[in-house]
Amino acid sequence: MDRLTRSFHIGADGRNVAWCFAMTTVYDIPAEIFNPALALAMAEQDAISMPDWAQYVKTAVDRERPPAQEDWWFQRTAAILRKLARNGPTGVTTLAQSFGGKKDNGVGPNTPGVASRHIIRTALQQLEEAGLVEKVPTKVVEGEDGPVQLYAGRRITSTGQKLVDNTAHSVRDVAEAQYPGLSKY
Repeated sequence: MDRLTRSFHIGADGRNVAWCFAMTTVYDIPAEIFNPALALAMAEQDAISMPDWAQYVKTAVDRERPPAQEDWWFQRTAAILRKLARNGPTGVTTLAQSFGGKKDNGVGPNTPGVASRHIIRTALQQLEEAGLVEKVPTKVVEGEDGPVQLYAGRRITSTGQKLVDNTAHSVRDVAEAQYPGLSKY
């Protein structure tokens, strides 16, 4: 059999065999191979574009200068979409903590620094406008001005999952060439 199909036994007696296609997912491809390929797909989306202010902004409190890469916005958007695909509904604060680094406090001990929430929020809004991400409503609470909808973060939509899976499948050969042990998965 080739690597594109798998079989498994179903039923009590084991005589029935089901065949399915083995689709490569985001879990199968390392991030250093997957994110650049997904960033190219992000650049093709009409709703995702680098804002005017993005060339002057730092990405986190532990950084001293703006990013030197020209396509850093698409790289960050791709990384956010990958994290949403892997970790389920996630909010801006959790993403800011995961993209942060160590803040240099001079002679004091370094402390965790968070990434720019404005960058993450804008990227999530663009992903939502493209139809790749959606908000996850949790409950409605009563506020001063009436009922307020609370959200548990954002999750990937079926369109976004399709884009992520197709990108993962397209770079599988590169991943297998770089990491020969991945072929058994």
